[in-house]
This record gives sequence, C-alpha cells and structure tokens, in this order.
Amino acid sequence: MSSQLLKLASSSSAKGVKETCSICYEDSVAKLMFSVDGCWHRYCTFCIEQHLEAKLLHGSLPKCPSEGCKSEIRIERCQKLLAPKLLDIMSQRVKEATIPAVEKVYCPNPTCSTLMSINEVQEYTRATIVRLQEPGSSRCIKCHELFCANCKVPWHSYKSCIMYKRYIHNNSDNVDTKLKSLATKKGWSQCRQCANMIELAEGCYHITCRYHFHEYFDKEVGKDA
Repeated sequence: MSSQLLKLASSSSAKGVKETCSICYEDSVAKLMFSVDGCWHRYCTFCIEQHLEAKLLHGSLPKCPSEGCKSEIRIERCQKLLAPKLLDIMSQRVKEATIPAVEKVYCPNPTCSTLMSINEVQEYTRATIVRLQEPGSSRCIKCHELFCANCKVPWHSYKSCIMYKRYIHNNSDNVDTKLKSLATKKGWSQCRQCANMIELAEGCYHITCRYHFHEYFDKEVGKDA
C-alpha cells in the first residue's frame, strides 16, 4: 500500500485526488480505482480487467495481483468490469471450487456443459419430471435437456444403461475409425483433457474446450484445415 502514491490534481478543476496504479504506474482518479476486499490493494480498472481476463481464460480463479497476496477477488465486485461471457466463466470457476470432485456433474449437451452438483440435479429432476423414466434419468438445471447421470451422456431413449454401454462397446471401434478419418480430413485436433474434437476456425493456437480445459491447437494437424 505504501507504494501507491496519492497526489492532488495539478489544477483546481473537478478532477480531484489521483492515485498511482502499482501495476502500470499510471495515475487514475482515486475514486475509480479497484480495491481488493481483505487486503485493500488498489489498481486501475484497465489493469484489473486485464488481470481478471488472463486468469479466467487460463483456467484459474483470479486473486489479488500483488506478489504474495492471496486475497480472493469476489465475483460481485466484477459485475461492471467483465463481459457477460467472462462473468459466466468466473461463476463456473467459483462453483467448481466449492463442489467436491465426487459431487460434480457436467451437462453432456455439447452446447451447454453446465456444472452442477449431484444434489442440484436430483432435486431439479424430481421437481420437473413427474414420473422418472428409468434410474439415471436426469435433467439439466440450465438447458433442461434430459441426460443419463450414470453414463454421463444425453438420455439414451429406449435403452437401459447396460444396453447402451453394450451398444457403445460393440460400435466403438467403427465409430472411432470414422471419427479419426474425419478429423484427419478436416484438420481437427483433440483435447487431451476431455478428448473432444476441436476445430481451429480463426485466431491463435490457444483454445478453450467446452469443459474449459486449455490446450494449444496441433499446428501440424491444422495446416491443411
């Protein structure tokens, strides 16, 4: 805190007190500085926005940028700083940190992937489905699509979990061969964390899969894409 110098504006106009950001060393209006709860380290909004975005896109919850400080930045304080997409990611990160690994359930719908706890899924399913179809039948709290909590896949209608797993086992070799052939043809890469296929449409080689794992696109595979 001692390194953050306060000084009066050079003119007597309404600019008021200014404060020096300890990251960029630029002066900003003091009342517009971002203060971290707990430690009270203060930064200009531009620097804290860049810090938040970098941490979230690299898979971690942002903390105070001051070296050695472990104060957490609360999501409530970031409402006006982050775009809706980044706020959703931060909300996901906060939830991931609070739910034990054995209790985590991700919606298998490719366009959703919402993180839920087992209790959340069970309560929402009981409240929205009058008659459960079969054991494992569950409903996502966000997209409301049915999925199988046992198999971690979209709901396999007219198949029990045993029948579905048997079907997948009998057809996996053929499906894998076709998928790998298509991936080679299209220039897709594969996330090493969740095994989903990734297509590089534009931008840099750093990508984030739908489960928010971070990878670097295989440049050799993507050359012919």
